Amino acid sequence: MMFPTSASVVIALLMGIVGGAFVIWELRRVLGYDPGNETMQAIAKAIQEGSAAFLSREYRVIAIFVVIVATVISTFLHWQTALCFVVGAIASAGAGYLGMYVAVRANVRTAAAAGRNLHEGLRVAFGSGSIMGMAVVSFSLIGMTVLFLMFNGNPNQLTYITGFGFGASSIALFARVGGGIYTKAADVGADLVGKVEQGIPEDDPRNPAVIADNVGDNVGDVAGMGADLFESYSGSIIAAATLGAALGAKSPAFIGLPFLVAAVGIIASLFGIYMVTGEEPKQSENGNDSILARIARFIGQYVIKIDENASLDDLLKALRHSVWGASVIILGLSLMAVLISGVSFNYWLVILVGLVTGNAIAYVTEYYTSYTDKPTQAIAHATQTGAATTIIQGLAVGMMSTVFPVLIVAAAILLSIWLGHKADGTMAAGLYAVALAGVGMLSTLGVTLATDAYGPVADNAGGIAEMSHLPSEVRHRTDALDSLGNTTAATGKGFAIGSAVLTALALLAAYVTAAKIDNLNILGPTMLPGILIGAMMPYLFSALTMMAVGKAAHEIVVEVRRQFHEIPGLMEGTGQPDYATCVGISTESALREMILPGALAVVVPLVVGHVLGKEALAGMLVGTMSSGFLLAVMMANAGGAWDNAKKWIETGQYGGKGSDSHKAAVVGDTVGDPFKDTSGPSLNILIKLMTIVSLVFANSFGSGWFNF
Repeated sequence: MMFPTSASVVIALLMGIVGGAFVIWELRRVLGYDPGNETMQAIAKAIQEGSAAFLSREYRVIAIFVVIVATVISTFLHWQTALCFVVGAIASAGAGYLGMYVAVRANVRTAAAAGRNLHEGLRVAFGSGSIMGMAVVSFSLIGMTVLFLMFNGNPNQLTYITGFGFGASSIALFARVGGGIYTKAADVGADLVGKVEQGIPEDDPRNPAVIADNVGDNVGDVAGMGADLFESYSGSIIAAATLGAALGAKSPAFIGLPFLVAAVGIIASLFGIYMVTGEEPKQSENGNDSILARIARFIGQYVIKIDENASLDDLLKALRHSVWGASVIILGLSLMAVLISGVSFNYWLVILVGLVTGNAIAYVTEYYTSYTDKPTQAIAHATQTGAATTIIQGLAVGMMSTVFPVLIVAAAILLSIWLGHKADGTMAAGLYAVALAGVGMLSTLGVTLATDAYGPVADNAGGIAEMSHLPSEVRHRTDALDSLGNTTAATGKGFAIGSAVLTALALLAAYVTAAKIDNLNILGPTMLPGILIGAMMPYLFSALTMMAVGKAAHEIVVEVRRQFHEIPGLMEGTGQPDYATCVGISTESALREMILPGALAVVVPLVVGHVLGKEALAGMLVGTMSSGFLLAVMMANAGGAWDNAKKWIETGQYGGKGSDSHKAAVVGDTVGDPFKDTSGPSLNILIKLMTIVSLVFANSFGSGWFNF
């Protein structure tokens, strides 16, 4: 007997509510920590106000876009799709805002906790990240399942829900691009004038751009990353459910299975989070523990303990074990999901493929970006001969780092299609399996995103410690957490990019089905132009976002130089820098420059689909997916490696801070900043947004203007 689809969706809704309850509980726990002394709180308040002001203005701009697009969808498609689009946009924005709200309050608490010991600092920062992670998966599941149940029985049910993914992707792109431009403009400006020209430490309170830099960490790397992975998670489930509908005549459980896997993923993620933030329960004095207490103590033995003298390798192992622990749990629970759904056992193997793929990409990314490994140390070695060789070596490392992710994803696609085809004998089943592998990869997102979103909190904590003149051991601990955060952030980007390819391929298959394309001929007159246009799009998009960072950074550099020149006693520490002006410059630049790249992602697929035709649009999506995947991996990993090469030197290698090698490394890090935090991570959203726009408007495309 097949498990009803509606039952799977209801279970997913209930687990989404459980995840939401955890978010509330963890929020109270994190905010209950000591916020530090008055100086620390004053600095944190400035960061909070700057972050809230930027996000509020950014969301007002995005709201105009949402209203316009919703009106177009309602006019030319269905009001139900428009409703789902708006709900997806609101849910994505809400998850990003909540993550940022917590991060700008957890940063000062992490600094205070690091004053006690390293483990306490990690618990607070990671607890903040777990709120972001669980908010993303919970808001996504609740939104999609409520809409699914609302339209239950309607033949266009899944068509409507693609609007949810469109809304989430739109918010994600603007949040990533806008936040990325903000954070990197401030970061580049602060580094070039502060560290290179003036020779003052990072996060020095004399630097006028230091508050803007700390604000940027939150609006870009927390709110932006949250919206990014919200749309990845939602898109993977939508793609799998849409393709499952093609197999629905054989078993309606194919539609419900992705929801069920996502639901049990929340349980697994909670376990992974507990491994880092939990405490081992003590046995009662009389030995008469309840069953629940014994279960809690059994789980508590897996809590990871961090020694005060833990190395970066030790910290990486701790977070890696939490993700692996969640992966083991999801394997067991997803086996139950497959069995009760009544589908082939092969689909459990597909979920396993997705999990292995995600962990393998994370491992490769970690290898290329961690300063304990050879690629990043080779960049640090190259700094001895100047900035030029530093940049050359970093670009080479980034390019080399694309090899294994491509091979891993290619193997995952082939294996998934083979398993699906063996299970049900059709190519449709194979493509469904690819989509399900994407769901499997993202099933532990609650804990995976926590390992990423905690990084900016640790980075901010280090800045607060520096500006508050806390003891050197506190900054040493926050630097250790920050270095870990740089690696986990790079890992998270690689994970997001890899999942984007699987999701985009599944969405492309759904588009081909919805557009009623019977055959894609590579030698067709419009196919190659479509592929070339698609391959060009990631480069155009990256150029626009890189130039946007450059323009904004130029304005910041000019302003910071002016303040050092005109404000009496600023360098001596007796003058007061004007932080607000730098915050204002970053805000205005980011909001102005994010519009064109974001609009292109929506407009170009519609133009190609109507002018060149639906087959050419399919070719364009293939081109975008291929070049975007490689460019995104290269940029993200090169940027992460440059950053950690600088941090490797700052541990005392090659002369340490202030040496010529360090100055060269800062230049490399500056080049890498927009690579890893603006253009690179935005490309995976570009890939999926262009694909889902094509899917939403699939029925409106014809043969184009050129009939051969």
